[in-house]
Amino acid sequence: MIAAWVQGTGRKVRQQAAPVTYALIVACCLVFLISPNSGLNPAYGTGDALITAQRAYFERWGVVPVELLSGKPRAALTPVTALFVHGSWLHLLGNMLFLYVFGMMVEERMGHLQYGLFYLGCGCLALLAYAIAHADSGQTLVGASGAISAVLGAFLYLFPKARVTSLFPFLFFLPLRFPAWVVLPFWVALQWAAAGQERQGPGVAYLAHLVGFSLGFVYAWGCRHRPSRVKASGTATEGDSQP
Repeated sequence: MIAAWVQGTGRKVRQQAAPVTYALIVACCLVFLISPNSGLNPAYGTGDALITAQRAYFERWGVVPVELLSGKPRAALTPVTALFVHGSWLHLLGNMLFLYVFGMMVEERMGHLQYGLFYLGCGCLALLAYAIAHADSGQTLVGASGAISAVLGAFLYLFPKARVTSLFPFLFFLPLRFPAWVVLPFWVALQWAAAGQERQGPGVAYLAHLVGFSLGFVYAWGCRHRPSRVKASGTATEGDSQP
């Protein structure tokens, strides 16, 4: 896990310049709060009843590879709905913080409509790629990490020189500042190494991260966006959970 603060030079990103990023964060938070996963909705009960409700919720709104690839009609929209479902508070907060830190700058550079379509499109493709690679799996896949990884990929292309202050656990959480072109490829390398050991079952969908990141970088490159320097700050922790 890496915590990061992003800083750059030049003009400052205005909060009102990123309404789509804020809308996505609000939507994910609201969906989580009313779901059985938050533990705050008394309608789902407690104990075994709550666990049963959580499983049913994941199966209804998350991507189940074997069902999606079998062509079941009810599974067709799950690559979209799964982007707004999170398995735990840590899963939600980690994703939303990363989206907040990196999403505002990417949205301002791309434009609101393009950014929204980019986020949803790359997120769905990342989940679909994971489903194809695990075609026989009956485990559910939820979370926005594939889409957020695409945002990171686009950020690397658009703002390679932005300074990222990172906290690495294996370096005793010492705050170290590096440009994005150092930190983000290192993050990708960690995902690649972890994906090589990935197994079916609950855990982190590293393959979806890699696919999303690649799609985001290629998309930004293909659109001929030029890198720009933006001043912004925020805090993020990265994580994804496959319930």
